[in-house]
Amino acid sequence: MKIKSTGRRDFLRQAGLMGSMAMMTGLPEMAAGGSVIEDAVAPAQAEAGVKHHIRFAVCGMSHDHIYGMVGAVQRGGGELVAAWGGEEDKLAEFTRRYPGARIVKSQDEILDDPSVQLVLTSQIPVERAGIAIRAMRQGKDVLADKPGMTTLEQLAEIRQTIAETNRIYAILYSELLEVKAAAYAGVLVRQGAIGKVIQTINLAPHQVVQHGGDSGGASPRPAWFWDPDKYGGILCDIGSHQVDQFLYYTGSKQATVVESQVANIRHPEQPRFQDFGDMVLRGDRGFGYVRLDWFTPNGLGVWGDGRLFILGTDGYIEVRKYTNVAVNRQGNNLFLVDGRQARYIDCNNMPLPFGPQFVADIVNRTHTAQDPSECLLAAELALKAQQSAALVTVEE
Repeated sequence: MKIKSTGRRDFLRQAGLMGSMAMMTGLPEMAAGGSVIEDAVAPAQAEAGVKHHIRFAVCGMSHDHIYGMVGAVQRGGGELVAAWGGEEDKLAEFTRRYPGARIVKSQDEILDDPSVQLVLTSQIPVERAGIAIRAMRQGKDVLADKPGMTTLEQLAEIRQTIAETNRIYAILYSELLEVKAAAYAGVLVRQGAIGKVIQTINLAPHQVVQHGGDSGGASPRPAWFWDPDKYGGILCDIGSHQVDQFLYYTGSKQATVVESQVANIRHPEQPRFQDFGDMVLRGDRGFGYVRLDWFTPNGLGVWGDGRLFILGTDGYIEVRKYTNVAVNRQGNNLFLVDGRQARYIDCNNMPLPFGPQFVADIVNRTHTAQDPSECLLAAELALKAQQSAALVTVEE
């Protein structure tokens, strides 16, 4: 590929996009003034060949995130051998998608099976920790949907179980690990593309009633969805995604919740439900702000306009995760501005490394796919933000 602009070549080299790993094609001529480049499309990345094989099972499928979890492990060489589900509608859909999986009648049939190496669970959130603890004490590794737990007491027991069993426990924070543009933003950050990260801002709107897909709302929401004792509250639940990203991009190893608040603005028929929440975070290496809500309108066309802003000392990154509002419905849009120019990178052909790395971790007893301390610190901060949140009433 011939690139006329020296500035472009320098950028590609600095961002690690030169060569076969991530060569970009289709770069248009620079706009007037030489400051904006659009439609830089990274070509399809060759997924690493499957190198490992493990046997895994699903123990709880209350949330449709289970499909992304299964897909990630299968990309790494996992073989789905069995599944248990407590809801008939969820079990019927799971069986339709995975007709080869053996459906069992009890959790014990999975947890007592010595051939199962890894247990996945997206059971009702308040029950996830119990399943994970039992699985680890039966000699199995665990991949849980977020939130992995709903109380600080459950978190303490998970930490104790990990220490006593030496099992691998991970949470699939999918808004980072299963979003290609978010994953690639991490690559750019670690390459120094925007200097030292100062702050992350995460905007995470969601839609209660969705129209298909695996984000959880294609069918009517179950009773537990409205009960904070069951789902943990808005900051614990969907907020855990965003706290994980704050830690990951800033590199913070210690952090505190500066302030947090929740509200129920438009769901009086569900008086304990929280449809808005936000929090301010302070880490030892940066700052964070998170806003969460259940107000995505139908006109958007997708379940949420998730945005991530990463401010650095030498530039900034914006990720438009699931759509590019009023432009197109394509997700995985990354915008990068530094001291020389502004760029758009289409990340749809980038790889998702978590699945293969996680399966390799199971086999090799390593922690490449996810830092376990970061994983549990994210959960802890989300739980503390929820616990200390001011409950705000907004007048009509």
